Amino acid sequence: YNLLYEAFGWEIPTYVHCASVMITDPDTGTVRKMSKRKGDPSYEDLMAQGYLSEAVVNYVALLGWAPHGALSEREFFTLPELVDAFDISGISKSPSAFDMDKLNYFNAAYLRAMSPDEFAQAAEPYIRQAVKNPAYNPAAIAARCEKLTDIPEKVDFFDALPEYSAELFTNKKSKTTPEVSLNMLQAAAPALAALPGWTQEAIHDTLISLAGQLGVKNATLMWPVRIALAGKAVTPGGAGEICHILGRDET
Repeated sequence: YNLLYEAFGWEIPTYVHCASVMITDPDTGTVRKMSKRKGDPSYEDLMAQGYLSEAVVNYVALLGWAPHGALSEREFFTLPELVDAFDISGISKSPSAFDMDKLNYFNAAYLRAMSPDEFAQAAEPYIRQAVKNPAYNPAAIAARCEKLTDIPEKVDFFDALPEYSAELFTNKKSKTTPEVSLNMLQAAAPALAALPGWTQEAIHDTLISLAGQLGVKNATLMWPVRIALAGKAVTPGGAGEICHILGRDET
């Protein structure tokens, strides 16, 4: 580098190097230097894995560097804020650790901070990987997540109900068993079918009212309805929301 600078007649700069970035090898559990040759992700890889650029930049900026003073406890910075806060004295001489869980934490926070419209726009390509039916509005089923590539698995039931075991209807917290769930579903189906208008508010109010009539907690009714609709224990929305999106006939 110095020979090139001299050849062009330029002033040789002062070089500043960050210490190594370490990562735990997922195969061996050992800690080693982060290396693309070892298969560790590049910026482009992280983008392809569903991370937001802003989250990656924010997290990576704090590897081997930390702000001073009043900003020392702060984690989240925009790029202009990082530029303003940067001081060379904040660079650490010790190796830093690249932690995927910490990156997931940053990414999830950035996703949550998006407006509904911004998130729906970012999520739509991932939703459409699993939900091909054009009748479903991606903005209505956008599922909050740690990274965008988590979305397809969360919403694929909108196109086709997956195979699932009746054991999913058992939930201690909701006080449900397959037998209890069957009774709840047999009561919920005609109540929902009789609704004059298929609005989310009407669906919600009907289910809450029905739980009261049956003398059970709301969750005892909502859990089996949601499982029957999605075939999954974890869904991007509650029973009422899923009913509304799927429509009366599918519900």
